[in-house]
Amino acid sequence: MSQRNYDPDFDELLPLLPTVTDFSSLEAVQEMRANRANMLGEVVDRDDVDKDDRVIPGPADSPDVPIRIYRSKVETDGPRPGVFEIHGGGFMMGSIDMMDAWCQRVAAELDVVVVSVEYRLAPEDPYPAGVEDCYAALAWMAAQADALGVDPKRIAVAGQSAGGGLAAATALLARDRGGPELCFQLLEIPELDDRLDTPSMLAFTDTPLWNLPNARWSWRHYLGPNHQGEVSPYAAPARAEDLSGLPPAYVSTMEFDPLRDEGILYATRMLQAGISVELHSFPGTFHGSALLPGAEVSKRSLDEVIGVLRRRLAA
Repeated sequence: MSQRNYDPDFDELLPLLPTVTDFSSLEAVQEMRANRANMLGEVVDRDDVDKDDRVIPGPADSPDVPIRIYRSKVETDGPRPGVFEIHGGGFMMGSIDMMDAWCQRVAAELDVVVVSVEYRLAPEDPYPAGVEDCYAALAWMAAQADALGVDPKRIAVAGQSAGGGLAAATALLARDRGGPELCFQLLEIPELDDRLDTPSMLAFTDTPLWNLPNARWSWRHYLGPNHQGEVSPYAAPARAEDLSGLPPAYVSTMEFDPLRDEGILYATRMLQAGISVELHSFPGTFHGSALLPGAEVSKRSLDEVIGVLRRRLAA
């Protein structure tokens, strides 16, 4: 790994983290899924949050979609805001369980209803399966707002990494299909651009957890083996020509992340389109470094996200 000025809080862990990973086959992807799932460990459930696993109707002619609903056990008057959460994993990995602790914290501390979606993964199910699952689950959440105790005017979409890209794409679909009226989009270290030609993407070929070689496989699997021609902006939101009419956004990027520049560029283009955007690039960090919670910069990043959601979801 090249010498870079990583935050010293990561020094002990950096040598233990994977860099370039073999995603070249379905078997390799499935093995990596199992390895990453084992790394997560068991999440200790909070005693102030209820969790409810359900299966809801999927897109037309597609399988049903599993979701998990989180809500505070504390009594409240009136409907709560809602957060629609989309996990990351390079379109190939990850699960509802990956964001379980985050969802519980958001539900408890912000007194919101969180709906987390278990979308289909590539390479078994390439685009548009994943994003259509996300949109179907968001549309269900909005349609069931009364039953869920959610204020339909205060629903935010949130995602990290590939989940951030899917959150951006879901917001585009909601705008273009006349779907749920989102009040906010939380895009953390989003994966947005299949062209893989930004300076950060070209520079970071050996960074921990995510890098150019991994990103190539991610997009190859997500777009599918039969992909030809132009890439839809609902697959790669960076390709969207018109970003007007989207909800306000928070975008975070990490200094030594190949996705850094596409996140910054997307945030800048939304600002140019008249969208209110808060952009924060965290120094000394890398893709997924926020998952290492002991670092001061990781704590600061998570606290900032909680604060941003609190402000944006306030009545």
